[in-house]
Amino acid sequence: MDQALRDKAQSWLDSPIDADAKAEIESLLNNETELTEAFYKDLEFGTGGLRGIMGIGSNRMNKYTVGMATQGLANYLKKTFTDEEIKVAIAHDSRNNSRFFAETTAAVFSASGIKVYLFEDLRPTPELSFAIRTLGCHSGVVLTASHNPKEYNGYKAYWNDGAQLIPPHDKNVIDEVNAIDGIGSVNFEKNDTLIESIGSEIDAQYNEMIKGLSVNPEVIARQKDLKILFTPIHGTGMVSVPPALEAMGFTNVRVLESQSKPDGNFPTVVYPNPEEKEAMSMALKEAEAWDADLVMATDPDADRVGIGVKNHHGEWQLLNGNQTGSLLLYYMLQAWKDTGKLTGKQYVVKTIVTTDLIDTMAADFGVDCPNTLTGFKWIANIIREEEGKKEFIAGGEESYGYLVGDSVRDKDAVASCALISEMVAYAKDKGQSLFDLMMEMYQKYGFYLESLKSITKKGKTGAEEIAAMMEGFRSNPPAQLGGSPVVRFRDYQAGTEKDLITGEESALDYPKSNVLQFFTEDGTKISARPSGTEPKIKFYFSVNGDLPAADQFDTVQASLTSKIGQVVEDLQIA
Repeated sequence: MDQALRDKAQSWLDSPIDADAKAEIESLLNNETELTEAFYKDLEFGTGGLRGIMGIGSNRMNKYTVGMATQGLANYLKKTFTDEEIKVAIAHDSRNNSRFFAETTAAVFSASGIKVYLFEDLRPTPELSFAIRTLGCHSGVVLTASHNPKEYNGYKAYWNDGAQLIPPHDKNVIDEVNAIDGIGSVNFEKNDTLIESIGSEIDAQYNEMIKGLSVNPEVIARQKDLKILFTPIHGTGMVSVPPALEAMGFTNVRVLESQSKPDGNFPTVVYPNPEEKEAMSMALKEAEAWDADLVMATDPDADRVGIGVKNHHGEWQLLNGNQTGSLLLYYMLQAWKDTGKLTGKQYVVKTIVTTDLIDTMAADFGVDCPNTLTGFKWIANIIREEEGKKEFIAGGEESYGYLVGDSVRDKDAVASCALISEMVAYAKDKGQSLFDLMMEMYQKYGFYLESLKSITKKGKTGAEEIAAMMEGFRSNPPAQLGGSPVVRFRDYQAGTEKDLITGEESALDYPKSNVLQFFTEDGTKISARPSGTEPKIKFYFSVNGDLPAADQFDTVQASLTSKIGQVVEDLQIA
């Protein structure tokens, strides 16, 4: 067994950890594979913060890794805000140990002399972002692993604008964590006088903010009995989405009973992820029986939302993240135009792997659409930079995360559920279904079809395989994909874009990131990106074509689907 690994495990055994933790480490000393997975690296802040499987070890989510992360963050806050009373807000989702980790975080902050606002019970991630801004906090933390399986938990750190950490703050916090001389340097002795419980007063302000996002309240008044089926998939959405829909004026909301109770074991699903058809299968069955107008599902911390609609065949189908995001932006742009709110000083934001349909629509409405790296923290960064200059309408990313208005600085499924419901009411008020509205959008701007392929490679060897795969594409980009020549190649790690026809290179104006993109002559876009929070490499595919008439939807969709299949085959990742 690797001696460095044994030494690291021994350093934990020699630290002031509890007896149960010591016993767990000792049991791992006889299992090289498990010991390696638990200790081969330290958990780091990635695109989603700190996230990992729960258990003992430096590469696991536990009291001590949470404590060290918090101590590092506390130390950084004290160095950054030297002459202020530092305040932080803490929230958590429905996952196993989330409350314990939240209380651990509160204890370490308070032990460092920092004022803590701790939510009394589970609350959605976007409400934590809202609370940071509302209470004038310098930072905040939410304990969640988002849509990951039940074995995971996580720690998302936020800055004083309510957005997740970006450089230099994320790296500086890690430097502070690394500077801590072992677990014994973490102060877990909480100061109760510095911990304040919060709840209903923030809920009320949050719901009032969401209500204020409505563009067509008169439409809701006419369609208030819209049949909305909602499932929180055993997560935090249960405490937030129904009250938000009620605040908007919707009176006919049904919660899927079998998934209504918050439960970190997520007993009715394999993955608590609205991106997965299996996770929404029970809701779709109930929607069909009830003849609902809309079905919505949120993930455990209620920052992502998936929706289902009835299609032109009268069958229920799920929309992907690009479709929902495009529809929401289409509705918001049209509604702002109809109400005279577009003045030329508005903008929307999307990520580089999200559908370019949004760019096309924004251009038609005369609205800017900057693109960012993957991760909502980069969208929030644009909002921060444009504050006081331009007005943010909405933004989103293909992974089912959307934001309307700038009172929150992270993806917000609660507000999105409210505005998606208004969008469906708007369509119904015109005698349309949401699917009809999508056909209208595609006929006007083109039928964009996107697909995502994730390849999981677990553990240390998996990380090495993913790195080798990226290096292969980087050093030898494909010449053609889907029957069309690759004409442009972007390497966001190198910060360059290359014209493969002329050989000319130019610089990209983005932070460095391990992302590759290939663009073909016929408008196909392929992106490759290792996940920052999961042991996966993700491939994003986008193809497009004309939709002359709604009755040609099936034919065009089949053709575009076939094209994506050809691209996958060409990349040899099937």
